[in-house]
Amino acid sequence: MFLIQDLFSLPRLHHVISESVLQSLGESVTSSSCKSTELEQCRDESAALVLKFVAMASILLAGFGGVAIPLAGKSRRFLRPDGDAFTAARAFAAGVILATGFVHMLRDSWEALGDPCLRTYWSAWAKFPFTGFFAMVSALCTLLIDFMATAYYERKEGRGRVERAKVVECGSDEEALLETGIVEVKDVGGEGSHAVQRTHSHSHHRDDVESTVRHVVVSQVLELGIVSHSMIIGLSLGVSQSPCTMRPLIVALSFHQFFEGFALGGCIAQAQFKTLSATIMSCFFALTTPLGVAIGAGIASVFNPYSPGALITEGILDSFSAGILMYMALVDLIAAEFLSKKMHCNFRLQITCYCLLFLGASLMSSLAIWA
Repeated sequence: MFLIQDLFSLPRLHHVISESVLQSLGESVTSSSCKSTELEQCRDESAALVLKFVAMASILLAGFGGVAIPLAGKSRRFLRPDGDAFTAARAFAAGVILATGFVHMLRDSWEALGDPCLRTYWSAWAKFPFTGFFAMVSALCTLLIDFMATAYYERKEGRGRVERAKVVECGSDEEALLETGIVEVKDVGGEGSHAVQRTHSHSHHRDDVESTVRHVVVSQVLELGIVSHSMIIGLSLGVSQSPCTMRPLIVALSFHQFFEGFALGGCIAQAQFKTLSATIMSCFFALTTPLGVAIGAGIASVFNPYSPGALITEGILDSFSAGILMYMALVDLIAAEFLSKKMHCNFRLQITCYCLLFLGASLMSSLAIWA
């Protein structure tokens, strides 16, 4: 009898435990014993709300402006994807992305996960370098995603080209074959006599496929890393109620968004997406930070950014974003560009790209003074 009563009471016990767990998780985000770093004498909710609208407009324009310049410039002669000017612009963008990962995201993650409040929340927290660990895991996961996505797109693009070649070969005339590059006219006799000789230019097609695929994968993975960080900084600005800290932060984040947009726009332009796809990716990037500000403003009254739950979430997401951007900058942007044959054959381009690489990294690093 008692066993039956105990069995009937288990669902109720489970319900009580679930409610207590959810309540504790909610309290860990909405309340905390950690002190706010904002100056209480500068707290002004009405003035902060006005500044949040200013921030959304400013950051939105900066993001659209940064991502639009490379996309609009690719139709110009001096900013063609295969030109030297575009290569130099990509070097500048690589420096921006590298500094974003190392200087901004790692620092923010280190400050969040190293907050003294977390040591009282969990005594073992300070005994392990979680920031570096999560960044390492993120970089390794990015490598895996990079490899799998590249293999998938190469198979997909390769099959498409083989099928198109077969369609042209079956029942097509000589002129159509020449236009597709499947065949090539070569002199095989004197007095202007020619014959059509089929050539299997697999290496040329393979190089084209690999180049296109790499740019597509790089742009998509890069946007993933940038967007995740953009949402975090938008939320941080949105929940703030201190005009003293918000005013310089708005200016810094506007420049921050412009430079990141320029870097992402260069990768999107190089990937040669269709107009609709490029527009969607650009809008998704430009709207992320203002959307984060709006969400932060909506939950500012109930959300405590200095709670243990909020600090852990922010720190983990920042370290993951840092790992993604550091991998992309070093492997897919800097190494791929500076170790290419095009760079080795042009000494002037080498000097220009190195200077712009350091300039982009320096400018983005200097913004860490304010944001």
